[in-house]
Amino acid sequence: MTTSTGPDAPAGPWLLGVRHHGPGSARAVRAVLDTARPRAVLIEGPPEADALLALAADPDMRPPVALLAHVVDDPRRASFWPMAEFSPEWVALRWALDAGAEVRFIDLPAAHSLAAEPEPESEGERPDGDKEGDGLRIDPIGLLAETAGYDDPERWWEDVVEHRHPDGTRQHTPDPHNSPDLPGTSDSYDPYSPFVVLGEAMTALREAYGDGGHARDLVREAYMRQQLRAARREFGDEVAVVCGAWHVPALAAKVAVGADRALLKGLPKAKTELTWVPWTHRRLARRSGYGAGIDSPGWYGHLFAARDRPVERWMTKVAGLLREEDRQVSSAHVIEAVRLAGTLAAMRGRPLPGLAETTDAVRAVMCEGSDVPLALIQDRLVVGDVLGEVPDAAPAVPLQRDLTRAQRTLRLKPEALERELDLDLRKETDAARSRLLHRLRLLGVDWGERADGRGSTGTFREGWRLRWEPELSVRVAEAGVWGTTVEAAATARAEADAAEATVLGEITALAERCLLAELSDALPVLMRALADRAALDTDVAHLAEALPALARTLRYGDVRGTRTAALAEVATGLAERICVGLPPACTGLDADGATAMRRRVDGVHAAMSLLPDAPEGSTTLRDRWAGVLAKLAGRDSVPGEIRGRAVRLLLDDGRLDASEAERYMGLALSVGTPPGDAAAWIEGFVGGASGGGMLLVHDERLLALVDTWLTGVPADAFTDVLPLLRRTFSAYEPGVRRTLGELVRRGPGTGGPAPSGSGAPGFGAALDEERADAMEPLLRLLLDRQDGNNLAGVGN
Repeated sequence: MTTSTGPDAPAGPWLLGVRHHGPGSARAVRAVLDTARPRAVLIEGPPEADALLALAADPDMRPPVALLAHVVDDPRRASFWPMAEFSPEWVALRWALDAGAEVRFIDLPAAHSLAAEPEPESEGERPDGDKEGDGLRIDPIGLLAETAGYDDPERWWEDVVEHRHPDGTRQHTPDPHNSPDLPGTSDSYDPYSPFVVLGEAMTALREAYGDGGHARDLVREAYMRQQLRAARREFGDEVAVVCGAWHVPALAAKVAVGADRALLKGLPKAKTELTWVPWTHRRLARRSGYGAGIDSPGWYGHLFAARDRPVERWMTKVAGLLREEDRQVSSAHVIEAVRLAGTLAAMRGRPLPGLAETTDAVRAVMCEGSDVPLALIQDRLVVGDVLGEVPDAAPAVPLQRDLTRAQRTLRLKPEALERELDLDLRKETDAARSRLLHRLRLLGVDWGERADGRGSTGTFREGWRLRWEPELSVRVAEAGVWGTTVEAAATARAEADAAEATVLGEITALAERCLLAELSDALPVLMRALADRAALDTDVAHLAEALPALARTLRYGDVRGTRTAALAEVATGLAERICVGLPPACTGLDADGATAMRRRVDGVHAAMSLLPDAPEGSTTLRDRWAGVLAKLAGRDSVPGEIRGRAVRLLLDDGRLDASEAERYMGLALSVGTPPGDAAAWIEGFVGGASGGGMLLVHDERLLALVDTWLTGVPADAFTDVLPLLRRTFSAYEPGVRRTLGELVRRGPGTGGPAPSGSGAPGFGAALDEERADAMEPLLRLLLDRQDGNNLAGVGN
């Protein structure tokens, strides 16, 4: 058996050892196949996928794509075999289909590889692109690079393979008027020479290191030899094998048939299913379960696709990208960058400028020495956001087919590049998109993430960030056990999660997600679980954490037209129990406990405004809650952070006037209060995202109280309260901090009113009542319009 042929060499079989996702390997494989014209092409891959190979010729199949194999009973046990346009396997597969040659996969079946326990990963990455990703304890290409005097294996591989013709000569720019199909090829070189050299090198390494520490390679190679023997019996020696270079010595070795059968006897087996799924350049650029990850798939794709002048064409792409980002890049920059890259390659002894040289040239010429635009180039070009496509004829689980139909109906195309999506839930299409995305999140298919906050915050608006990753195909396969449609699967998953939930907050959060996904069939099960957990849970903290999600559920139910009367009863019951149990639960807390409880108080307060209130003439739920806040504000046994927040919430709701708030602050900041407690009170009153900074800006009496207390803190206690004060004021917007600084710098005595009974003058100028009165008609007009919009449902 031979690894090469030529004018005086045997006809075959031809063992073509490659590095997966190497454009140089892909070009060399195509050259050999064009010359040898084998009757059969054997490719390293799962043989169960042979029935899917014809789909590679479908016009709708666009790489990068991957074969996905998963265990039927446990879809989480899955493996990918990705292929890009510049992958040698893809080139060989397409050549065989176009030439009418027999094509087969010959690696160990996925039924065996997925049934076996995974081997622990080693520190090295398999250089030949082993598709199971179990790695090697040695790095063969690293050893070969070191032997050649290189400190970077990637640079050595580029110089030896990617930037040279198979005969070892330097790559050059071919004549555009006489350019053959293979970039840079001619009739004067031997297309098999790189495989000869690489095969000899790998043979030497295998003799020195054996299987590299992974016995599973021996099993895989035994199966490959069996398939090679079967193909030779059918097609003679007119067979080409495309596999990782590491396996070539094992396939060329003379091994007894009985020895291979002994290695393969008794292997575990699982029932598997395979299909094609889209892949992305980004996933080629990092390791997953697939061990042939590369650093620069966009660069490699460019090298493979460029028929001539790869450096010039690359620089033109870079310039175009930078121009799209409004950077000034001219054709003179491109010319100079090409010259500099060539000069750097010559100085470094490289046959052609590689990615390092082009990057250095771009940084110096187009980016003015800055690495900031280089990050964009790295993300968009060196790696890239290319997402492959597979035809409809590819097998898929029913859930995937239903998802595909929904994506097309709603015009939501899966894309590798992250994009923003703003939805108006009053529109039928946008509402359906929202339902789909929420249902997928319930199934663990996180195609979209909520991105609210940049636009309208009304209940009829939703913002999303969408980005499709190849792993989501596995998540869809996993979710297929719950149902054949997205709605049915999400409903079944929600019901199962509700039955398994042990914490009340988990059920209320789940109820909120079901309302957003409009899974009305799941609500009866959720209601039963919610009622059961609520009746048994006596922890006020749990009740307080559960109420906000339940209140939001009622709000979304009203917006989306969902009947939520039963949920309202449960929510009201929770709120009443919180009103009774919260004051005792807020006593005796340490600093961390006080902060956590303050957040719960904030959540309950927001929830109270969303719950249905009692009829007029009776004590309302909101009145009871205001009474609870008043108790918290006046109890010395309650931590200062909670007392301060209670005062602030009462002030914001208009249940406490400014003079009363001032009195509470004066007591909290009095001389007899320990500095740490006073600082905690300030944190509760004006800290966090509660708008406390603007309160101090517009109520200078409160600012004067804080200033008077702060300047009176003893020096030995100041360092203790400083971290808390820094946390409080650092949360303010820069403009608010700047305004407060100006007021404090200006100092008291500038005409502002003095705080009642404090003896401290106010900050800033006194209120100009005449100018304020002039603004009143305009404010009334604006507020009347806003009320009209709110009544129309544009968020309130």
